[in-house]
Amino acid sequence: MSAYSSQPITNWALEDRPREKLMQRGVDALTDAELLAILIGSGTRSLSAIDLARLVLDKFSGLDGLARCSVKNLTKVKGIGPAKAIGIVAAFELARRKQLIETRVNRISDSSSVAKYLSPRMVDLDHEIFYVLFLNRNNEIIHEQALFRGGVTATVIDCKIVFREAVLHLASSIIVAHNHPSGNLQPSEADRRITRQLSDAGELFEIRVLDHLIISHRGFYSFADEGEMR
Repeated sequence: MSAYSSQPITNWALEDRPREKLMQRGVDALTDAELLAILIGSGTRSLSAIDLARLVLDKFSGLDGLARCSVKNLTKVKGIGPAKAIGIVAAFELARRKQLIETRVNRISDSSSVAKYLSPRMVDLDHEIFYVLFLNRNNEIIHEQALFRGGVTATVIDCKIVFREAVLHLASSIIVAHNHPSGNLQPSEADRRITRQLSDAGELFEIRVLDHLIISHRGFYSFADEGEMR
């Protein structure tokens, strides 16, 4: 017998139904599963919308995992069709865009400000990207760009392209970052090697590489903070 209740939400007490609960007690009164159930809308013959929401959260290890899900992954769950999956993905994308607005900065002050700025752009991806911030002499962002995209575990970086863009935008310095979808924040030998290569190339172009960050949903690693920048 399933651990999830098959009783439809329409049979629940009025105050226990997610939509009614939100109207009566406010959005803060709802659990993650109840909020997700509102997005899902309806359950299956054997699961209520809330039970289905709990099943989805369990399968993807909570909101962090769910935020990184594609429509294709979500529709692998019985009871989640394309329309429901699209609604869930769209909701997380709206939340991400709001976070982008909240984290906008003009001047970079330290690694924490860089991580806060870049995290909404990187932490929910299921593949690696290599992101570059181009700065002027006042450490103000004059351009930003995801230059390289990779698979689940690796991204190939071309220093020539990085500094071509830096010269094009008249940058005085750059900060580079990439994400680890696995959540692991420890740099690999390849991460250290590309950091050295970028620093060496920066000396030739007189464009300083201020930092290299590794970002994941577990936090960030700063090469500069760890004394690994030249």
